[in-house]
Amino acid sequence: MTGDSRAAAQAIPDQSGRLVVVTGANSGIGYVTARELTRRGAHVVLACRSHERGRSAVERLRTEVHGARAELRTLDLADLTSIRDFAECWSHDRLDLLVNNAGVAMVPFSRTADGFESQFGINHLGTFALTGLLMPHLLAAADPRVVTVSSEGQRFARFDMTNLNAERRYRTAFAYVQSKRANLYFAMELQRRADAAGLRLRSMAVAPGLTRSNVLTGGANGTRGRVYATLTRLLLRIAFRPTPAGARTSLYASTVPDLPGGSYVVPDGPFQLRGEPVLRNRERAIHDSATARRLWLLSEQLTGVRYAHFVSGETVSNE
Repeated sequence: MTGDSRAAAQAIPDQSGRLVVVTGANSGIGYVTARELTRRGAHVVLACRSHERGRSAVERLRTEVHGARAELRTLDLADLTSIRDFAECWSHDRLDLLVNNAGVAMVPFSRTADGFESQFGINHLGTFALTGLLMPHLLAAADPRVVTVSSEGQRFARFDMTNLNAERRYRTAFAYVQSKRANLYFAMELQRRADAAGLRLRSMAVAPGLTRSNVLTGGANGTRGRVYATLTRLLLRIAFRPTPAGARTSLYASTVPDLPGGSYVVPDGPFQLRGEPVLRNRERAIHDSATARRLWLLSEQLTGVRYAHFVSGETVSNE
């Protein structure tokens, strides 16, 4: 770790006793988030699509953090069956913190196992379904919190409710920033609904800024050829900041004790590309409750997951 990374880690409050899930925790921002939470005493479940890569991540984490309390569970956000299996097999008595970190970026067109365009299906619908299915466990915690990783790119989205699932046309960058806008809508609407039901849940969204990770080079992007890989790695090295810096907003939203629900945490530098965590409340999407509600209802319809806990403020299970 660099000196700055050590200082940031030391600033995190003690996390002893917290049960945490971090999705996409085998690499990048997700791995750093999981590592630093375990470093401060949390018991962290690394939710990873690949068992092999997840196992390597847990082994690496345990070498970097002496006495780390970490475990691996497989989860594929591109498959609703996998999401349901993950939630149904949850064996702890509660869940204190869910970090919705996993996602894909700028990938060629493809469909998920359930027929959704992959960026919308994984980044938003998978996150929506997982959070809803884990809700009984979150609400069993004394101070539950959900942190959803959006992107500074969401500011450029032209959110088209009639083409969320590439019904008419697929443009890679457009689909990506639209899915990240959906993440922000979801986080804010989740807080509104929790407040309306009188639940103690806090929901936050974060933007990491330009961060080096394998999201642009791994997964489906790994098939784009040598030229793409070489140019992308060069861009990442020149313009993007180290991964630990990108994890700061996630760690801030996950651990600051008095952070209010509905917060949007972004880097404080120009265009939210780099800098230290700061709250931002001027984003139009934060206040666009009408669009957020329409997206929520559509997401329930597409995934079959309904947040029944919020109907009357009572905690009941999804069926």
